[in-house]
Amino acid sequence: MSMATRTDTQSPVLLAADSHDLIRVHGARVNNLKDVSVEIPKRRLTVFTGVSGSGKSSLVFGTIAAESQRLINETYSAFVQGFMPTLARPEVDVLDGLTTVISVDQQRMGADPRSTVGTATDANAMLRILFSRLGKPHIGPPGAYSFNTASVRASGAITVERGAKKAVKATFNRTGGMCTRCEGRGKVSDIDLTQLYDDSKSLAEGAFTIPGWKSDSQWTVGLYAQSGFLDPNKPIRRFTKQEMQDFLYGEPTKVKVNGVNLTYEGLIPKIQKSFLSKDKEAMQPHIRAFVERAVTFTTCPECDGTRLSEGARSSKIEQISIADACAMEIRDLAEWVRGLNEPSVAPLLTALQGTLDSFVEIGLGYLSLERPAGTLSGGEAQRVKMIRHLGSSLTDITYVFDEPTIGLHPHDIQRMNELLLRLRDKGNTVLVVEHKPEAIAIADHVVDLGPGAGTAGGTVCFEGTVEGLRAGGTVTGSHFDDRAAVKETVRKPTGTLEIRGATAHNLRDVDVDIPLGVLTVVTGVAGSGKSSLVHGSLPHQSGAAGEGVVSIDQGAIRGSRRSNPATYTGLLDPIRKAFAKANGVKPALFSANSEGACPTCNGAGVIYTDLAMMAGVATTCEECEGKRFEASVLDHHLGGRDISEVLAMSVTEAEEFFGAGEAHTPAAHRILGRLADVGLGYLSLGQPLTTLSGGERQRLKLATHMAEKGGVYVLDEPTAGLHLADVEQLLGLLDRLVDSGKSVIVVEHHQAVMAHADWIIDLGPGAGHDGGKIVFEGTPADLVAARSTLTGEHLADYVGT
Repeated sequence: MSMATRTDTQSPVLLAADSHDLIRVHGARVNNLKDVSVEIPKRRLTVFTGVSGSGKSSLVFGTIAAESQRLINETYSAFVQGFMPTLARPEVDVLDGLTTVISVDQQRMGADPRSTVGTATDANAMLRILFSRLGKPHIGPPGAYSFNTASVRASGAITVERGAKKAVKATFNRTGGMCTRCEGRGKVSDIDLTQLYDDSKSLAEGAFTIPGWKSDSQWTVGLYAQSGFLDPNKPIRRFTKQEMQDFLYGEPTKVKVNGVNLTYEGLIPKIQKSFLSKDKEAMQPHIRAFVERAVTFTTCPECDGTRLSEGARSSKIEQISIADACAMEIRDLAEWVRGLNEPSVAPLLTALQGTLDSFVEIGLGYLSLERPAGTLSGGEAQRVKMIRHLGSSLTDITYVFDEPTIGLHPHDIQRMNELLLRLRDKGNTVLVVEHKPEAIAIADHVVDLGPGAGTAGGTVCFEGTVEGLRAGGTVTGSHFDDRAAVKETVRKPTGTLEIRGATAHNLRDVDVDIPLGVLTVVTGVAGSGKSSLVHGSLPHQSGAAGEGVVSIDQGAIRGSRRSNPATYTGLLDPIRKAFAKANGVKPALFSANSEGACPTCNGAGVIYTDLAMMAGVATTCEECEGKRFEASVLDHHLGGRDISEVLAMSVTEAEEFFGAGEAHTPAAHRILGRLADVGLGYLSLGQPLTTLSGGERQRLKLATHMAEKGGVYVLDEPTAGLHLADVEQLLGLLDRLVDSGKSVIVVEHHQAVMAHADWIIDLGPGAGHDGGKIVFEGTPADLVAARSTLTGEHLADYVGT
């Protein structure tokens, strides 16, 4: 039978379906966007630039990605939508030409103790199936190799309702891989009893040293003193064995204290419930400090930190157990999997091999699958999320990335650029929010927002090619080719901070002297051991620098829509006290979360109406007109302004307002000065934290920590989320800190910060087991002259020598 041949020729007429090659945004007003209209070409790489807070994320994530997700959610039934997060339609007039959006953001992965790199990427799931098929001895199905699955045994009678009811005896068994001692966490917690009480005192003498446990509280101290189990007048160290058992580990028992029925239980379970079950980051600083003192985490002695039961560890493939496989660096594991030749599981080996190779390709081959997900940096977490998309056969998808080069050494940025271009070349639209010139340079199309941040931003300053941006005269264009010069003279150290025999993670018995009184930059490729050296070794040296170490990491700022810069930095306290003093009333009146709150909206400023699976509606409160306070509170003034007007001020305005005159408040002025120092002068005091960009949150955190008394400041990539124009201001801030007598240690990849340093410590030469060594110590000028390391080569190219 002959094949049919095509005789028709390709029609030159453009079909209507082929004309949709633009994503059109018209009249976007999300957050600070001011009626923004742009046309973004499809199947191209578009980079969004602009100073931190100019509206990039509001346009890309808050408008384009949010609307695409909302429209996809609407294709599901109302029943299914009830289980999904409700999304409101972004404030925009027209959004045309959208395709399915996949967002790869910088959100840190959940810090759940049972979440690892393997569980977050499906690599563990495939390994478990592999071991359940090939492992010797065979111990059970995939769940038998899972540290999240506990073994269960049950037996008893069940009633079967089929015709005549009949009781049937049944047994049930499920084999899990969870270590019973640590419950799959790999670590066991131990409570230091000396931090809970002074055993030389009796309960009546106030033996407890737990924050908030006051001697007159019947719920805590009174409960133990009057429980009848203990002698309140006997020093704790003289308790009998039975009294000590009841005191520390007593079972929950109903007791009557002062006529009130209460539940008595041992001190250890009570502390675990009231402190250890809560998120440490959400605790008040003094409570968090107590928990860090009182609780020590040690490797589980039963599973040796592998999280797995003895049965799961005993089953092996070619002398390798699943615990051994998860402990390997991923590049080594990929080689081991490649060497397995088992036709019976060939599809599984191919899929697992593809996932592991993606890790290596994306520059994360130095990680291991057992690495807790919460310990990954923002850049590492973002690249881990990319893995599932790299081998995807989907096309005509819109991929949205939020600063994919964060946490990357200049050497690794080229590899990330190639991955972005590969996604584009498969026929996808790639939208990238970015500050690094090396990443902006590969763009097909650039959208520059600004000209300033906050209310001074939110407009499109430039649209076009990279060459056009360079010549466009915008803030980004004028700073695009900025290059910092290596300092000719460097400061002399005033002492040294000694680190000896550091072995955290991949460090190889590192000895190093960190100079004090200068700006020290610790650098090296991602995974070389920088954070392990600085965060793993320095906190233990807190006495060496006189006043201790203040560590500012990349951890996210937590906050609800009620939180704002004034509440987060502690600025609201002196402001409330100043208003109270000037008007002779209570400070609590000037809090929208306390007595002064508008009774109609409870101080939120808006009234939320929940519409089940549809997006909730927020309407401005008619009673307070969005001001959040009761009308009578707004009759009280300070310097001619009420509290709502003060919270509407920008940091710059407020700094002037509280700096002199009737409103002069030194405590508030100091905090505002620190906010201005880190470049947040444009933020309004009452702006919800949920509307701040990543760079703004990082700087807000920096401003807060600057108030702490410390001789050594440790900063982890402070340039994250900062525009080229802002880096200069950051360098000025670091100089001021050093000139005021502080020692500043910065973990950083940005060449401008390296060039500005007094001393550089370079780790490497590679990542994982190829790193962990000091490959250079000296001044930036010496590093550039030697060109002996990867960092040296890139820094020399950057400064143009």
